[in-house]
Amino acid sequence: MRTAAAQSPPTNPIPGPAADASSVSSRSPRSTAAILVIACAAQFMVVLDVSIVNVALPAMRAELHLSAAGQQWIVNAYALAFAGLLLLGGRAADLVGTKRAFLTGLAAFTAASLAGGLAQGGALLIAARAVQGLGGAILAPATLTLIMTTFTEPAARTRAMGAWSAVMAAGGAAGAVVGGVLTEYAGWRWVLFVNVPIGVALLAAALVYVPRGTVREGGLRRLDLPGAVTVTGGLTALVYGIISSETHGWGEVTVWAPLAAAGVLLAAFLAIEAKVAHPLVPLGILRRRTLAVANLVVLGMGAATFSMWFLLSLYFQQILGHSAVKAGLCFLPGSIAIIVGAQLATRVIARTGPRPLLVIGMALSTVGFVWLSRLSADGSFASDVVVPFTLATFGAGLAMMPATVAATSGTDRAQAGLASGLVNTSRQVGGAIGLALLATVASHTTAGRLAAHDDVRVALTDGYGRALLIAAAFTACAALGALALPGRNRTDRA
Repeated sequence: MRTAAAQSPPTNPIPGPAADASSVSSRSPRSTAAILVIACAAQFMVVLDVSIVNVALPAMRAELHLSAAGQQWIVNAYALAFAGLLLLGGRAADLVGTKRAFLTGLAAFTAASLAGGLAQGGALLIAARAVQGLGGAILAPATLTLIMTTFTEPAARTRAMGAWSAVMAAGGAAGAVVGGVLTEYAGWRWVLFVNVPIGVALLAAALVYVPRGTVREGGLRRLDLPGAVTVTGGLTALVYGIISSETHGWGEVTVWAPLAAAGVLLAAFLAIEAKVAHPLVPLGILRRRTLAVANLVVLGMGAATFSMWFLLSLYFQQILGHSAVKAGLCFLPGSIAIIVGAQLATRVIARTGPRPLLVIGMALSTVGFVWLSRLSADGSFASDVVVPFTLATFGAGLAMMPATVAATSGTDRAQAGLASGLVNTSRQVGGAIGLALLATVASHTTAGRLAAHDDVRVALTDGYGRALLIAAAFTACAALGALALPGRNRTDRA
């Protein structure tokens, strides 16, 4: 990366059209600060809902009579809808205007949160979570567009991106803490209801402070709906097939049919992208080495970290016997570690470039996951979890923003939003597939231990440990993959 670019995240708006220069320059400091607060608060809410339900899952399962697979779908319905439609959401912000996309996504997210909290059955709750993911997929790119088009000075943009990254990290990490407190003292439905007053307040503020932005003529006709449908359907079928293998053999139609459907749908997606006039993902962009490597790194990171929150939540409640609030508070060290890691990365990336931070962050996470895999049924939070958990989450925080910077470095203005959207998509896709795969590994391991007449708590713990060891393999591959990124002075030419 050249010297000027190395001192801040990419100067291109990510994603979306360039803001009108006069509108940017005419904004008052108060208006600019309000936009930053609105964007960060909305992003916090979107990311929070990836993990806020984890601690509440046992309570949801008990009241709604969910199966183990249904329990996973409460997490994965959100992640898959968010991942599969995130690129479409980014394009919508580009084509119909940031304000319109922001308000639409926020309204859908808020309404779905209300519906989920009122759900009287597992299917309705899972459907509401999917609509939440849809709203998040429209809303999240719009928040980043607001940041990148409001803060045009490199130093101001770096500070704003640092705040946005820290809020994003805190949202994902704090979800378990907030979810535990709400589940214990207000009931699990409040992990969804909590979004409603926040969403309404943000809608009111956005109507006042968010500028209208550029709307392209005929923008909606440019949206690649067939591409969005096939990629989302393909990913959903893939995860469904993996989850089905928990209770069925790989040769049974319940498993191989959705996996085959996933192959067909994802192949159709690639064919559509190669021929459509306005593709969701122009396939040529994937030939950029920095973008391809950054997405592979984030895929492994997402697969490991999403699964860790889920597995540890079950370990805290099922093995250590913690209440929901105590289990949520056990995640607090990880929440702090992610924020510290993200802030440290923001401060040093100008001197180091993204590659060292990605390698070191994923290496630290690998050590943490290997350590966590040694969980004991007779252990405790202090002896078995707190140090390796903090190490793993600090590494993830250290790598989060550098992955986005690596993906978007050297990208022209027209494709910067796409590059950023691909990174976020990879994180969510990795999380959904990783959770399905590692939960299946844990389930099969536990079943094997029970068949050998092991104690139930020992069998469950062995399952969690085996899954966390595979998570360590994911982050180790991510660390090795990050070595393929070009150095700081060559990123722009990659």
